[in-house]
Amino acid sequence: MLNLQLGIRHAVGKQGPITLDLKSSAFDPKEKVWTRFPPEGSKYTPPHSSCDFKWKDYCPQVFRTLRKLFKVDAADYMLSLCGDQALRELSSPGKSGSFFYLTSNDQYMIKTMKKSEVKIFLKMLRAYYNHVRSFENTLVTKFFGLHCVKLAGANQKKVRFVIMGNLFCSDYSIHRRFDLKGSSLGRTTDKPQTEIDEYTTLKDLDLNFIFRLQKHWYQEFQRQVDRDCEFLEQENIMDYSLLVGVHFRDTRDRLLTGGSFDSDSSRGSSPHLSRGDTDPNRLAKIKLGSNMPTRAERTIRKSDCEVQIMGEPTGEFYDVILYFGIIDILQDYDISKKLEHAYKSFQYDPTSISAVDPKQYSRRFRDFVFKAFQEDKFDL
Repeated sequence: MLNLQLGIRHAVGKQGPITLDLKSSAFDPKEKVWTRFPPEGSKYTPPHSSCDFKWKDYCPQVFRTLRKLFKVDAADYMLSLCGDQALRELSSPGKSGSFFYLTSNDQYMIKTMKKSEVKIFLKMLRAYYNHVRSFENTLVTKFFGLHCVKLAGANQKKVRFVIMGNLFCSDYSIHRRFDLKGSSLGRTTDKPQTEIDEYTTLKDLDLNFIFRLQKHWYQEFQRQVDRDCEFLEQENIMDYSLLVGVHFRDTRDRLLTGGSFDSDSSRGSSPHLSRGDTDPNRLAKIKLGSNMPTRAERTIRKSDCEVQIMGEPTGEFYDVILYFGIIDILQDYDISKKLEHAYKSFQYDPTSISAVDPKQYSRRFRDFVFKAFQEDKFDL
């Protein structure tokens, strides 16, 4: 963690000129800068109490420009990641085996990466840059830096990691979180209902709501999901998810949805954003995928029939605030995924499994997401 913070401080401190029209050479995977950090310090690095290590910056100019595109202030970024308060380690919510760290202000997340993921990311970096530059409202993960720490000595261990935005950095506590892919095989939590809390990541078959967005937001949502999925399909990416965080405005609603809530986890009193709310400060914070006031309609699955990927609407509504974005976008459809698909297809319905080709994955993902999110026909 100390090595990581020393490296980031060094990298961000070397601010150069920023231009949005980057040369091809800036995206070259060979475009990386190694810096040695001896404990006694050097001409370019400070003395420190850690071991001797090397620090690698991948495509530094590209990520410096991405931070500018995402309106990240360099001083705030450095302070968040390298301030006195330690990074918090989170348990891995997925099967990847990656480690996750969160900054003390909840703004940034650091994820360790496999070499294969770094290769995929560098291969798609130019397309990713062009996509996020073209579409300000993109729902794909915001990436701010890609780095590597290599320990000196006999070990020579390399740890690669990416810095990205935390989707759930908000003034509201998140009471329910869902990881949605559009597949059904294994897509349910293994926790009993009484143990589900605000930290449990629920899946497709656990989803018991339809989120009804106001007309102009729903249209923008449809357009952006289509654009983002087309981009991921073109880059041969699959197995991504729509991560959704739900904040219930009314305390009583939280109790009706089952599971438990930690009453101490609420960050102060939650502001009530009603449909008629015209407070410019609050309205300014609302954007696609962030701080969105919405109505959630409760759904129920019939237990006496085959797997229902979406439940039946009940007419029971909750006022919620939503946060959502497309995550896990660094899994390409390589030979191992093709073999997994072939193997599982013999055992299960091939359309129900997660490992399908990018075109089929994108179509199925959109079909499901556009059932989970619908236009609110409520007459204002």
